[in-house]
Amino acid sequence: MRRHHDGPRGPEFPEALDRPRRGRGGGRGRRGGPHRAPRGDVRAAVLLLLAEEPMHGYQLMQTIAERTGGRWSPSPGAVYPTLSQLEDEGLVSSEKTGGRKLVSLTEEGRSHVEEHSSSWPDPFPSAAQSADEEMIDLRELGHGLLGAAREVARSGTDEQVREVARLLEETRRRIYGILAGEPRADEER
Repeated sequence: MRRHHDGPRGPEFPEALDRPRRGRGGGRGRRGGPHRAPRGDVRAAVLLLLAEEPMHGYQLMQTIAERTGGRWSPSPGAVYPTLSQLEDEGLVSSEKTGGRKLVSLTEEGRSHVEEHSSSWPDPFPSAAQSADEEMIDLRELGHGLLGAAREVARSGTDEQVREVARLLEETRRRIYGILAGEPRADEER
């Protein structure tokens, strides 16, 4: 049996599997989408939490994670720049206490939240609400498919590699067909 990860691959093997991934997002622009676990609006979440009580940045991140049942945990790289922007806008102020910055809404910030929060989408969907909605993570499914294809490339026979290559090509065409609104094969009959 030939090991398919050694040496050049024939035209029957999808070369896309050889390409290195470019960073976490694959270099494809904005991550996520309507079928991933919801990620809230950091700005709205921060303002709503600060309307309840003053908090430290780390406290904000923890509270957001708790309120979303761990489905959304904004990074420091999302929270701290948001706090800086809100401070620049005069909506929050901060004071050092115990080596940390305690952030609170200003009067202008309180007015802003009261005036605009009713138009903001809920940044903390309840666990029950999310459980009722079907969450489909296409990225995770794609990673699983890629793992299976790599395993065939690593240890499959020539015939198995050709069969998987045909299947992947057919699947790719069908996915683009779905996106283009083409009828499924079972709908054409």
